[in-house]
Amino acid sequence: MKKARANVGGEQTGAARLQDRYRVMNTPRGFTYVGLIVLVAIIGLVTATTIKLGALMQRRAAEEALLEVGAAFGDALKSYANASKPGQRLTPATLEELLLDPRFPTPHRHLRQIYADPITGQAQWGILRGVDKIGIVAVYSLSGDQPIKQANFDPRFVGFDNRQHLSDWKFVATGMAAIPAPAPEGPPPQQPKEPPVQAQAAPVPAPDTQEAPPAPEPPAQASPPTDPQPAEPPAEPPQADPNPATPSPTKK
Repeated sequence: MKKARANVGGEQTGAARLQDRYRVMNTPRGFTYVGLIVLVAIIGLVTATTIKLGALMQRRAAEEALLEVGAAFGDALKSYANASKPGQRLTPATLEELLLDPRFPTPHRHLRQIYADPITGQAQWGILRGVDKIGIVAVYSLSGDQPIKQANFDPRFVGFDNRQHLSDWKFVATGMAAIPAPAPEGPPPQQPKEPPVQAQAAPVPAPDTQEAPPAPEPPAQASPPTDPQPAEPPAEPPQADPNPATPSPTKK
């Protein structure tokens, strides 16, 4: 079969290039090339899936390690409270007091060491203090990632189900009640907007055509009270004449 090539100005035409490509694909060498591309794609997909599964398994293992370390802190807090004498505080002021209790003259340890956080890899923990703002009542991770484990916790981890952040796992003294997680933050609920009140024009009073009533006369001023005149003493009765006149005799 003759080669169907048309050289125009020393360049191969499009039909000729398609013919060459079809011929290469029909050879064993072409099938090997296509198969190699498919194989590389499959290997890449499997590798990505394996890496993802490996990271997922590693994260699950880190969460299990976090639960174990948290249980150790819970046991240490309980041991500190049980060792307290009457009048002593039941919670430590720092995590270092779990390593060496300063309330006893001899070394008294409740925790071997301050373990590193399996999630962050650092020996830094969040602490939750009690009402007195001094004693530590709970320890938690500083990671804000969402936990993979959401259920089927050990009975000692009460209230760990369906948490949104690893920092919501509060490790309290063993046997104590669980501490509720904070409420999720969100925008405050919007109050229904009241329709704007349209300002109404004040009514214009109609002109008064009636005559104004006469002004009231001012009240008469009361005359000042006069001083009462002293009453005159009663007249003395007339005294009888000691020498009464004798009546003259009448003439007949």
